[in-house]
Amino acid sequence: MADPKGFLNHGREAARTRPVGERVKDWNEVYVPGSLLPIIGKQASRCMDCGIPFCHNGCPLGNLIPEWNDYAYREDWAAAYERLHATNNFPEFTGRLCPAPCESACVLGINQQPVTIKNVEVSIIDKAWEGGHVAPRVPERLSGKTVAVIGSGPSGLAAAQQLTRAGHTVAVYERADRIGGLLRYGIPEFKMEKRHINRRIEQMRAEGTRFRTGVEVGRDLNARDLKKRYDAVVIAAGSTTARDLPVPGRELKGVYQAMEYLPLANKVQEGDYVAAPVTAEGKHVVVIGGGDTGADCVGTAHRQGAASVTQLEIMPRPNEERHPTGQPWPTFPILYKVTSAHEEGGERIYSASTTHFEGDEDGNVQWLHIAEVEFVDGRPSQKPGTERRIPAQLVTLAMGFTGTDRENGLVEQFGLDLDERGNIARDADFQTNVPGVFVAGDAGRGQSLIVWAIAEGRSAARGVDRYLTGASDLPAPIRPTDRALAV
Repeated sequence: MADPKGFLNHGREAARTRPVGERVKDWNEVYVPGSLLPIIGKQASRCMDCGIPFCHNGCPLGNLIPEWNDYAYREDWAAAYERLHATNNFPEFTGRLCPAPCESACVLGINQQPVTIKNVEVSIIDKAWEGGHVAPRVPERLSGKTVAVIGSGPSGLAAAQQLTRAGHTVAVYERADRIGGLLRYGIPEFKMEKRHINRRIEQMRAEGTRFRTGVEVGRDLNARDLKKRYDAVVIAAGSTTARDLPVPGRELKGVYQAMEYLPLANKVQEGDYVAAPVTAEGKHVVVIGGGDTGADCVGTAHRQGAASVTQLEIMPRPNEERHPTGQPWPTFPILYKVTSAHEEGGERIYSASTTHFEGDEDGNVQWLHIAEVEFVDGRPSQKPGTERRIPAQLVTLAMGFTGTDRENGLVEQFGLDLDERGNIARDADFQTNVPGVFVAGDAGRGQSLIVWAIAEGRSAARGVDRYLTGASDLPAPIRPTDRALAV
């Protein structure tokens, strides 16, 4: 235990963000560089080394949180890094992007603010990179077996790294022009700078993983042909079919899916464009959807110089504190959250539903009509007489995703079964109905968190390893049916 009185002597203190007026002028990460290390020892000391550490169950990866908290408190960064990497391939991703369900399950959170687990995690891995502790782990021998991984998001990368380290020859196929999936083109630079992805890719290349960009399996390469080339295939293509909004005026110019809008801003940062082809500059922007993707659109619009930004959410405004009966500890509560993007300005409207879009004579969206919503028997119903319109010259739809891509032919060419939710069905080893074809991440689970994606990738890798060799020493954090405390 780091400090038996740490949780009594110190309150919660999280990472500091840069001033709003400064950070909206650039695309760098919002946090003050170097601000964590002076406070991380105190925060790690608040960990109580509980007899039953519920944070383990709150985290789908089963991170050894009390152990690396203790090492961080003692400033033994090499040991902390070793315990952190024992369960998580990419803690620099989760430490920046995960909503930290582990913190919701922290025992200290019963009557105090929980330990800043996420901040400790990212401090450990940043120190590890800085100290040269993160080195390639080249397998001692090769198995002679080959594996194709379709998709290079966190699930695909985790599966690929685990299988490469097990001695298999792994090739990752990515339809975009760069590796990273939604990490690369869905997450704005101000939430995670892409240099973190780039150095992981270099580590994986040094370990032996091969990457094929600009190849979409199902269109550019027939899935059946791919299966003939490899001994096993892992589908980690994500849940990329966006939920649409079928209301009058949807066809107007200026209405985009979030994943049509966000990647363009990231491509500017990659040097592909001088300016984004779709920009919020000088426009009244409306973001439909109150989740993290919606917040990413809000922050992007601020940096592009929007005249105003309004975010709509059909659900009521959540509580600011955990409800003791409806969302008891240690479950992951739905709470009112102010992200860094929301700190930067804009208006948030809850219990609102879009009735239709209104455009000008040239077919450009100009107004968005909304109505207040009430829930009757669990279903939303628009209140009569509450309709109004708000200015909207750019609208982004951030309402989630409904399943894996069905238009590129991948599902049909493999002959895959789907479950009742439209995801690719799999068994306890993450294997589909087609022998040798496995699925991990959002493609099998449905839209979820980055930490679940990594856990699924690691677990699917174990299933593949067992299929190829008859046994496996790779860890399997979860099963396809697991619904940990975090959900």
